[in-house]
Amino acid sequence: MEATVSEKVHCLIIGSGPAGYTAAIYAARANLKPVLYQGIQPGGQLTITTEVENYPGYPEGIQGPERMGTDIRFGLATKVDLSKRPYKVWIDDEKIVQSDAIIIATGAAAKWLGLESEQRLNGYGVSACAVCDGFFFRGKEVAIVGAGDTAAEEALYLAKLATTVHMFIRKHEMRASKVMQERVFRSPNIKIYWNTEVEEVVGEKHVSSVRVFNNQTGAKQTISVSGFFVAIGHQPNSEIFKDWLDMDEAGYIKTVAGTSKTNIEGVFACGDVQDKVYRQAVTAAGTGCMAALDAERYLGEKGLH
Repeated sequence: MEATVSEKVHCLIIGSGPAGYTAAIYAARANLKPVLYQGIQPGGQLTITTEVENYPGYPEGIQGPERMGTDIRFGLATKVDLSKRPYKVWIDDEKIVQSDAIIIATGAAAKWLGLESEQRLNGYGVSACAVCDGFFFRGKEVAIVGAGDTAAEEALYLAKLATTVHMFIRKHEMRASKVMQERVFRSPNIKIYWNTEVEEVVGEKHVSSVRVFNNQTGAKQTISVSGFFVAIGHQPNSEIFKDWLDMDEAGYIKTVAGTSKTNIEGVFACGDVQDKVYRQAVTAAGTGCMAALDAERYLGEKGLH
């Protein structure tokens, strides 16, 4: 059945992580009557971690969007038409919502190795963010997979906390910049395993070890660790916007420096879908605030609010 236009709104927010929810709070306070679609992972990447200790918030404040008047809905944006205002967004390929302003807060997803055990223990010793979760492994041994700048940065961060960082690199060399490689090589408690791939993350309720093999010799070994970090990159959830918005080579949406504005007026991006550097809950929330304020000003200037 062909999708039909079901309603028209002033401000549509796509995504429900810290960026989306913060945008919702500010948009609702500005009386924009925002509608928020939660997407494929309501709550964003924070829902796949066990504890959040690096965000300055309070439990009684988590229902802010509902209290302030945001219409929060289940549904996934599957297609957009940004050729003219009001912009069109298809929800679950079933209905079309038109909006004068759109705030994109669809986030990014960590790339994983594809192991069953990796997903089963995700949040229980397995992580894709050393800055987020490294603190929990202070004084313990950890492992990390990856060979680029991000992997090098995270290995160096973990080396400040852990007794030993076991770094598994699939090839005989790293992709990281020479400067980052040299820092890793100079770190006494980072142990590098070349030509090494992960076969299994071991543990019942929490990571206890990791089983690896050398892809040149076939030799296998099991290494006792408490934490297992995957640093092979992130993929921004920006696919449906690729025909409309300017993006970098990795798919992160480009925004005007110091704002959340994209190359299309009235369309704003915030959170991890446009941030490949920091990727923290608190920075995502900050850009969510920016997006709502930018949207409010835009709608005011156009005489739509």
